[in-house]
Amino acid sequence: MATEAYCVKCKAKRMMNDPKEVAMKGKGGKPRAAMTGTCEKCGTKMFRIMGVKK
Repeated sequence: MATEAYCVKCKAKRMMNDPKEVAMKGKGGKPRAAMTGTCEKCGTKMFRIMGVKK
């Protein structure tokens, strides 16, 4: 599954290498789903916040 996210270093939307779903701590203690991976061009770590995990 190819996931697109914003790369802060490149300042553009890029495809993620090795995307993995992780749980982040959200507001009120509710876990939030997010995808993490690396930029295909520069190798910087990227995050894409998804919806609230139920």
